[in-house]
Amino acid sequence: METFLIKALQLILSLSILVVIHEFGHFIFARVFKIRVEKFYLFFDPWFALFRYKPRNSETEYGVGWLPLGGYVKISGMIDESMDKEQMAQPVQPWEFRAKSTWQRLLVMIGGVLFNIILAFFIYSMIVFRWGDSYIPMSKVKSGMEFSETAERAGFRDGDVLLYADGKEIIDRAGIVDNFAAQVIDAQTVTVLRSGQEINIPMPADFVQQLMRDKKGFAGYKDDVPTVVEKVQKGSEAEKIGLMKGDSLVGVNSVLTPTFQDFRSELQKNKGLRISIDFYREGVLQTASAQLDTTAVLGFNIASYLVTDHYTFFASFPAGVKYGIRTLKGYVSQFKHIFTKEGASSLGGFGTIGNLFPAKWNWYSFWMMTAFLSVILAF
Repeated sequence: METFLIKALQLILSLSILVVIHEFGHFIFARVFKIRVEKFYLFFDPWFALFRYKPRNSETEYGVGWLPLGGYVKISGMIDESMDKEQMAQPVQPWEFRAKSTWQRLLVMIGGVLFNIILAFFIYSMIVFRWGDSYIPMSKVKSGMEFSETAERAGFRDGDVLLYADGKEIIDRAGIVDNFAAQVIDAQTVTVLRSGQEINIPMPADFVQQLMRDKKGFAGYKDDVPTVVEKVQKGSEAEKIGLMKGDSLVGVNSVLTPTFQDFRSELQKNKGLRISIDFYREGVLQTASAQLDTTAVLGFNIASYLVTDHYTFFASFPAGVKYGIRTLKGYVSQFKHIFTKEGASSLGGFGTIGNLFPAKWNWYSFWMMTAFLSVILAF
């Protein structure tokens, strides 16, 4: 129940932001061209509103409806959701939408879309400023990937390192439409590194439909990353025993742990106990003794394939625009799949969108999803 409420709250807050900005786009252009705006509402208000306010000497009533399916602005002289046909039968007034020139009416109509695009660019800019732009160059994943049966039928093999999609380097990002799978599924040829050789795999024309039909995904990272220390956390047990960046941890209590999964598993078996850790430092095998608590966490981060580019405040804006354009292109390129039989069957409503938000509140994920939904709403 708690998970549902957190996801629902994130969805409502995200959509509220998007709706207000979208309607503000219509509103601001209407006011610039001196068109009367009668109402500005978040959510719809059939029969009654939760809140309404009309400032003194203002032509506009602001409010919050009770039906959370969007929002609206009521513009004088414009047939829209309000369908005020009685007003349209009256003589044209200079403050009405229909009295304005074609280009002015066009800007009022597309104002919502423009502001949603601007909002997406702004959010992406603030994301890369606050958290940086993180990605994984797939060529760095030397252990390769584990592929689904659908991908194996197309010619992929476990351990293949993804290099290029139609000659472009494959880079995995956190977004929905710019992860490594999204770059592969629309490619005609994918180049992989297999047993030291580059191999070109011609992609089936209906590969996307196969993935949707089989519902087994494309590929995942192999869980065989070595335990190489990247950063030691202050005050941790790892710091107390003298672990340093670059140390390669290979054993616990004389049990070999070639992968981080193996190492973590051995720690869990020895919760609350004192253990010995074997590790290599500059090629020399050493041993250290550590006391585990009930969480079995030593307190260090392992080296990963992740690369993060950080930006200053002003540099974040062009980076954010670039991020937004890349997201928009990715969404447009995948939009065509909706019109297939498999794509149509996979469509969902608010519940599907809500499930895209994390079960625990995370501001990074929230803003990433809000920016993506803003791109969708603009499109």
